[in-house]
Amino acid sequence: MKLITSARVKTDARDTLHLARLLAAGLIPAVWIPPQDVRELRALVAHHKRLIRQRTQAKNRLRSTLHRYNIVPPDGGLFAAAQRSWWEGLALSAVEKLRIRQDLSVLASLEPLIGEVEEELTRLSGTEPWLSQVVFVLQVPGIGVINALVLLAAIGDITRFPTAKQLVGYAGLGASVHASGQTYQTGHITRQGRKEMRAALVESAWMAVEHHPYWKAQFERLSARIGKKKAIVAIARKLLVVVWHVLSKQEADRNADQAVLATSDIRSRKSPLRTIIRACLQGSMRGAYK
Repeated sequence: MKLITSARVKTDARDTLHLARLLAAGLIPAVWIPPQDVRELRALVAHHKRLIRQRTQAKNRLRSTLHRYNIVPPDGGLFAAAQRSWWEGLALSAVEKLRIRQDLSVLASLEPLIGEVEEELTRLSGTEPWLSQVVFVLQVPGIGVINALVLLAAIGDITRFPTAKQLVGYAGLGASVHASGQTYQTGHITRQGRKEMRAALVESAWMAVEHHPYWKAQFERLSARIGKKKAIVAIARKLLVVVWHVLSKQEADRNADQAVLATSDIRSRKSPLRTIIRACLQGSMRGAYK
């Protein structure tokens, strides 16, 4: 397409002919078009991310006000509803008080919106086509319901990725490679992939190394050699490889344990995820969704 648009002589008839020749030669790759349910989940995940970003921006503006005037915040939740009177009682100019009131109003309006979106994401996790995939992804240490749906929305159909390496490259977590002649060098991760996947995996990696002994040991071994920042990215990549295996083979993660049932997302006895995940961990439903 770049060659067509940059041609000195460009007409629709010539472009059509060029495309027809490329298609006949098999040089135009096929593109996977996500179905309606995947598109809707991706849109909801993106909407949730926008709301989270707006909340973070409002909190950062309020914190910067305290930094500018060297104000020591009180103990406890700085943005809790009980602290509203403290914010409004600060001895600041009328302009600063106006900004503080509006940022607090933004936070108050965003919290129920974020909660509503997260409730909808949790509801979707208990319905098809996501339920049969979520139950396996949730067994991977560090991954909660929200991050599980973020990954599934980005992946779409796991059969698109014949190998775990291809899925890692799709997320931009693969190492960049420069190979020419006798030279072979690897560098940082490419970051040429879905940004929301990388963010969700890094967040899940931090949870895994904090609460799961296997991943904690892996992190400590890697961080001693390459540092914490690179080590957590390596753990995120390993988690994605695990996700590929559990989704492709439709079986439980070998490092999964019953602690996953204690998470707040599936704590309710009425949750369909609770019963199915327990069955998966016991091996009675292995392969049930093939």
